[in-house]
Amino acid sequence: MKSRFLSLGIALVALAIAQPLYSQDRPSEKLMKESNKVINKGIDKLFGKKKKEEPKPAQQQVEQAQAGQQQEELSGQQQQASAEEAKPQLKWSKYDFVPGDRVIFEDNLEGEENGEFPSRWDLVTGNVEIAEFGGENVIMFRAGAPSIVPYFKEVKEDYLPDVFTVEFDLYCSSSNFVLYLYDRKNQKHGSPTGYTDLEINYYHMDFATSNSDYPDKKNLAERRWMHVSVAYTNGKLKAYMDETRLINIPRIDFDPKGITLFTYHASNEQLFYVKNVRIAAGGVKYYDRVMKDGKIIATGIRFDTGKSSLKPESMGVINEIYELMYKNPELKFSVEGHTDNVGDDAFNLALSADRAETVMRTLVDMGIAGERLSSLGLGESMPMDDNNYPEGRANNRRVEFVKI
Repeated sequence: MKSRFLSLGIALVALAIAQPLYSQDRPSEKLMKESNKVINKGIDKLFGKKKKEEPKPAQQQVEQAQAGQQQEELSGQQQQASAEEAKPQLKWSKYDFVPGDRVIFEDNLEGEENGEFPSRWDLVTGNVEIAEFGGENVIMFRAGAPSIVPYFKEVKEDYLPDVFTVEFDLYCSSSNFVLYLYDRKNQKHGSPTGYTDLEINYYHMDFATSNSDYPDKKNLAERRWMHVSVAYTNGKLKAYMDETRLINIPRIDFDPKGITLFTYHASNEQLFYVKNVRIAAGGVKYYDRVMKDGKIIATGIRFDTGKSSLKPESMGVINEIYELMYKNPELKFSVEGHTDNVGDDAFNLALSADRAETVMRTLVDMGIAGERLSSLGLGESMPMDDNNYPEGRANNRRVEFVKI
């Protein structure tokens, strides 16, 4: 039967093709349609009917291609996210600055009134006032070569110890901001060469005969927040821009006695901002501390206000703890969080526990075995300093690594 249908179709096609040889007329349209039907029916009988695919409009093809590309991108993002979860990205992993362990001056500008002069400072020159920037209080350097010094009771005396650190956040520019290592209102610098100032702009630091650019300066925003850190140890000075050390001087030729913050270049068109200023004394090497006292007290581990999220500059301390535990595999620590007395007792207790756990988890993510660490929150129950002063509260906001 199949061969009969096929033969009939072939005969009709042959007849249609042959017709023009005997007539001036073209093959009739009806005859061609009938022959095609017969041929298709015969082929379907022989090989099975094949569903005809409708040609896709060009726009539909483009949309499907885009959907496929989006699916591939989503899959790639999911794979990348999985990889990031498997291998945590630790900020400032090579940062080796460790703040002093006893805060002697701190100003987080808490309770300051907008438009007033910052209450914990004294004015040397220019125009300086409290402003709100990014939703928080800052010290704004406006005009007139503004210069300020921290207010101490015995300000004419040397209020910087033989080992100290200075830190602050600076909203910088291409023009220089200056940290002097003496009080320009109340003290004489005493340097035979006259070099007492660390000059800073958005990619560069300069102190005496040492100066250096940030390695990746082409990718730095000119107007941005940076964290400035300075460490002085019996004549040796190091200075950092964010996580990178730019200055390393084995011995400077004078004894730092105080600090001054100054910029000649501030104006209403080019404002400079400063916040989170801290001066701290200390310290002893971590190994010596834990061997002598059985614990390490770290005021340099810092968190966002009211949260357990680490600030990047905390990595200096955490990196040192990691090195200590890596080199001494017998060491085990209880990571214990403490707060000041500001706020609700129950909230502070829970916050200190979350912060201690954050530090512990960070060390585990870096490679320390989890069984060598535990965490505990103690809230405001064990102050080590007077909560009535900013410096005392700063010392009470700490993380302790207690040997177990």
